[in-house]
Amino acid sequence: MGELEDAVMTRVWKWNRPVTVREVLEDLQQERSIAYTTVMTVLDNLHQKGWVRREAEGRAYRYEAVSTRAAYAAALMNDAWSQSDNPAAALVAFFGMMSDEQRHALRDAVRIVQGPDTPDTAGTENPDSAAEGGGR
Repeated sequence: MGELEDAVMTRVWKWNRPVTVREVLEDLQQERSIAYTTVMTVLDNLHQKGWVRREAEGRAYRYEAVSTRAAYAAALMNDAWSQSDNPAAALVAFFGMMSDEQRHALRDAVRIVQGPDTPDTAGTENPDSAAEGGGR
């Protein structure tokens, strides 16, 4: 997704409702000079790529996101990871770039995916301390 497509999708995701070209245009114009036809073309391109669906309203359309920003981010990460010739090394490098907050979010996500019945593989009473390298 290009920079302008991302700027448009950011608004569609943030508002979480069907939007018009005019609404997106007016919000974008607070940051940059942009034409109505440009926003219309970007939303049409996003529709053709499958990122938004549209429904006619009079002579215009209302656009709505097909999936969430989180699903988009996950697809980007999966695509990048699948293109690596060494997926394990790519993950190690990615984890090394993460902030503490991101690592905590990752641990929470792993717990959700594994479910509550999965035993702690670290074997510690405090899984966060082992995962952070503090317990052992």
